[in-house]
Amino acid sequence: MAQRSAEIGQSENLSQTDLALALSGRKSRQGSERLIQAILLVCGALSVLTTLGIVLILIEQAYEFFSEVSVIDFLFGTTWTPLFKGQESYGVLPLVSATLGISFLAMLVAIPLGLMAAIYLSEYATPGARSLLKPFLELLAGVPTIVYGYFALTFITPDLLKRLFDSTRPYNVLSASLAVGIMVLPLVASLSEDALRAVPNSLREGAYAMGATKFEVSTRVIVPAALSGVVAAVILAISRAVGETMIVAIASGSRAQFATDPLDGAQTMTAFIVQVFSGDVTAGSTVYKSLFAVGLLLFVLTLFMNIVSQWFVRRFREEYQ
Repeated sequence: MAQRSAEIGQSENLSQTDLALALSGRKSRQGSERLIQAILLVCGALSVLTTLGIVLILIEQAYEFFSEVSVIDFLFGTTWTPLFKGQESYGVLPLVSATLGISFLAMLVAIPLGLMAAIYLSEYATPGARSLLKPFLELLAGVPTIVYGYFALTFITPDLLKRLFDSTRPYNVLSASLAVGIMVLPLVASLSEDALRAVPNSLREGAYAMGATKFEVSTRVIVPAALSGVVAAVILAISRAVGETMIVAIASGSRAQFATDPLDGAQTMTAFIVQVFSGDVTAGSTVYKSLFAVGLLLFVLTLFMNIVSQWFVRRFREEYQ
């Protein structure tokens, strides 16, 4: 009898608990939260699975390519002529040198201009000027890259470079580098400006109290304090420049050679991919498989730069209380 009474009391307590949950709506909210959590998990898993699928396809096709071409010849060869019948050579160094050369020259444009724009927007511009200038700066990031490519081909090369250098070729590395630098400039400026504005005002006020000028505060206090964010922005911009396709395909040409003269043409890794896919290449051929080897190498380069960026941010990030 006592056990029966206890069971009845326990069921009454459960009923009261269910009734309280139903009246408060907590039970339905818990179900909604579980559903939302499941949807978000699926979205996150899709992004991860998509990345894994891309990597697996690149590795699979690149493995088949390297079963026909030596890895040593691919990584350290100095001649890239996969489309020459009877003279096929798969030394990727000319493509790598052009890619890194254009990215380096582009950073010479984007880093100083972007950092100076970020300092002005963060430290000098009035709220009205900042609200007007920053959207226009970020508007550059929304311009299609093919527009930058034709801008380099029809304006930078004939109207600027040829007026300064008579030996400028119609397709040249310098023109593509300037266009890529303009394209990634908003990335450097916007992310650096956000990092500069995140620096606490107490550092600015302390520097001003010691008699520092605005320029000294900006360059000797604010920039060093936000160095991790600035460097991360620069590395992300470099990764963006390395992976740029349409600008270099249009402005730098399709001649695979070492980029020793910036006024001469050269072919990057992404430009080669565009060239082959826009032509008649048989699926499954060695040339077709070389696309995936080049793509895998490009993926490794950008992944390495992003890893360096994340390490630098974790290692040198300033934590303010």
